[in-house]
Amino acid sequence: MRRDVFQAIADPTRRDIIQLVAEEPLSINEIAKKFEVSRPAISKHLKILNECGIIGIHQQGRERYCSMLPQNLLPAFLWIEQYKNLWENRIDNFEDYLKKLQTNTNNNERNN
Repeated sequence: MRRDVFQAIADPTRRDIIQLVAEEPLSINEIAKKFEVSRPAISKHLKILNECGIIGIHQQGRERYCSMLPQNLLPAFLWIEQYKNLWENRIDNFEDYLKKLQTNTNNNERNN
């Protein structure tokens, strides 16, 4: 099964793992200790993140460490970015509409 970055970031636990390893490389045990789910569940999440190329896993002595590969989040970032301007424009238009309503309300109160 071919996985992509969107599948990886769809799960909140995986997003939390990404956040953790973005700060510093952590061992699998260190990551697992930060969650209230089983170690096998965390291992499954790590496998998906690794398959999608979002984290790298490397052996150091007896421990396996996970580190973030931020460049592989670029497809998700670019996809989301295309909607940024759309939503910013809609929010700006909504703010303008609210200001106009407020102005009309204030004018009506003064005229009464």
